[in-house]
Amino acid sequence: TMRAEAKADAKLSGATLDALDGAWRLCFTTGTVDTQKKIGKINYFPLKAVQTFDTTTEPMAITNGIYVGDVALVRFFGPFEFNEGTRKLTFDFDEISLLGLRIPLPKGGAAQIGAASGLGSKSNVARAKRELPAFFNWISANEDIATARGGGGGLALWRRDLEAQERMRE
Repeated sequence: TMRAEAKADAKLSGATLDALDGAWRLCFTTGTVDTQKKIGKINYFPLKAVQTFDTTTEPMAITNGIYVGDVALVRFFGPFEFNEGTRKLTFDFDEISLLGLRIPLPKGGAAQIGAASGLGSKSNVARAKRELPAFFNWISANEDIATARGGGGGLALWRRDLEAQERMRE
């Protein structure tokens, strides 16, 4: 399995982090376990959702946005950490942007918005109350495709978004 390979080869986790640097468009998600119970497994994510991971900054930075074309309706911003031993990426969003207007978020604020909208997991709200960050357990990432399981139990597949990546670097 990929997990066994990563434990056996320490370079694999570092390569995963290196590959994550950039912009990724969500293509497929099974949804969180809660969402699966409500509406079934989701095969295709119909909205343009793009996450960016900037591994060149200290702290490393993550964004997550929903777009219409190239216009961000909502974006979340925050720091992330990556545990190379487990390939677990933990993050907490501390700002939200609504149509370009950036607003600070209280601790756990993004988790509450995600759970209320169905885009995030209720388990992230519980984790935030215990001061534990949201997370992804990365399965793989290369120059084109990335896969991970989220804290809510869902599986996701992203493809690199070169246009968003260019904008990210501006």
